[in-house]
Amino acid sequence: MTAAAVFLVGCASPRYEVKVDALTRAKAASAQSYRLKSKNGLGEENLRHKEAADYVRTALSGKGLYEAPNENVADMIVELDYGMEAPRTRIERVSVPVYAQVGGGVRYDTVPVTDARGVTTYRNVAVYDPPRSELIGYDDVPRQITIYEKYLRISARENKPAAEGRPPAELWSVTASAEDESKDLRKYLPIMAAATVDYIGRDSSHQAVVKVRADDEGVGFIRRGMSDDTASVSPRS
Repeated sequence: MTAAAVFLVGCASPRYEVKVDALTRAKAASAQSYRLKSKNGLGEENLRHKEAADYVRTALSGKGLYEAPNENVADMIVELDYGMEAPRTRIERVSVPVYAQVGGGVRYDTVPVTDARGVTTYRNVAVYDPPRSELIGYDDVPRQITIYEKYLRISARENKPAAEGRPPAELWSVTASAEDESKDLRKYLPIMAAATVDYIGRDSSHQAVVKVRADDEGVGFIRRGMSDDTASVSPRS
């Protein structure tokens, strides 16, 4: 699955169009507890992984899922993958203003001149007026930009051993990404995590566009992390 996003500048706070792909299986509804694992090779002690894992745990809590105390009693294994694809360049046309120099030149003014005897005469003197810039229109010009695709992928599989050489069945998966000129993956992680909340355990049927503002309540929920009210406890207790 591929996903992309376009950064938009809003009148208040930055807004992002995050594209989300989601798949789910029928068995997913019965799985409530999980253990979170890294899928991108980063160790559990990596600080960036810890931050991303906290965002994902919070997103999962928003769907009523909770982290089991150990892997043996978890319904599913949730794997986390995130990062940035290799940069690519593209040419886009941008509208730039076109200015022209207007006005200016030399004009002559008559000014009084008084000599040492107090006699006033009048003399023509040259006055130089500078030209001014005036907007006369816009022109479309090509511009090469470098695009960085940031992604967040969350997938869940049954917590069962492989059978007859087949891996455990995947229950659901969600992929989100933001594609623009920014290389700041850390800034985008909570934004992408917030975009996935409504699609965890759902089938999007097609690539959905989720519009997220940086100051949205959903992003604030992800940034605040697991509160006492949404801590990892079983809803069955």
